Amino acid sequence: MSTTPEATVLETGPAKRTRTRSRLGDRLLTVYAWLIIGWLFLPIAVMIVFGFNDTKSKSNVTWQGFTLKWWGLLDQYPELTEAVLNSLRIAAISTLITTILGTLMGLALGRYRFRGQGATNLAMFAAIASPELVMGASLLSLFISSGVQTGFVTVIIAHVLFSLSFVAITVRARVIGLDPSIEEAARDLGASTWVTFWRVTFPMILPGVVAGALLAFALSIDDFVITQFTSGSVQTFPLWIWGATRIGVPPQVNILGTLIFAVGVAIAVVNTVTARRRT
Repeated sequence: MSTTPEATVLETGPAKRTRTRSRLGDRLLTVYAWLIIGWLFLPIAVMIVFGFNDTKSKSNVTWQGFTLKWWGLLDQYPELTEAVLNSLRIAAISTLITTILGTLMGLALGRYRFRGQGATNLAMFAAIASPELVMGASLLSLFISSGVQTGFVTVIIAHVLFSLSFVAITVRARVIGLDPSIEEAARDLGASTWVTFWRVTFPMILPGVVAGALLAFALSIDDFVITQFTSGSVQTFPLWIWGATRIGVPPQVNILGTLIFAVGVAIAVVNTVTARRRT
């Protein structure tokens, strides 16, 4: 049966208009996504740029020229250096503790069914959803009522408590997606429970563990509100910046922020490349 040119036009016309609208929608969505990404990275770009600002005063909010001298004067403020080191120490210790505990919790919640599991899930999501002001005030009340002196140790405890849920939920999602037949095959081949975990289970959940650890580290080094309540006399990087805003934030703050951001990006890139190679 032959078709006329008019019928061909009628058949292909709507399809062409649909494809055109689809391509236009894809382009608009791409432009919108890049605008959002640009908006999110604009403050970071400003921070990086003003690390090279040749400012002549304590106020570093007006561009006065390009210079590299501040990169050689990072130790000009010993209190700032100590605050950064405190943030790194707290983040490293709390991340280590949180990763171990959160991984075990994620394994238990993703693999087993037990009494109180629903309450445990509710408590974890409540810890994520609750405002930092509430958690900080409650932890401060707990430490004061218990006679615990606030300081370095209480900050670590607080950071472990508010980041534990993030690691546990991340690992739990990874555990739920595992294929149990792989572990069963390992046990059928004579592997013990311990060997099966380290040789089969742990490598499969490792991306989730690493993602949770990176998230915990970022949350810890960035936290201000809860740290303010539980720090006592200990100064961290965010607390030092808050105190310095009254007299002016020096360019060294921008440089240290740039270095922390660069290290975070490098770790994320390495993790992504490693995960792709593993896949």
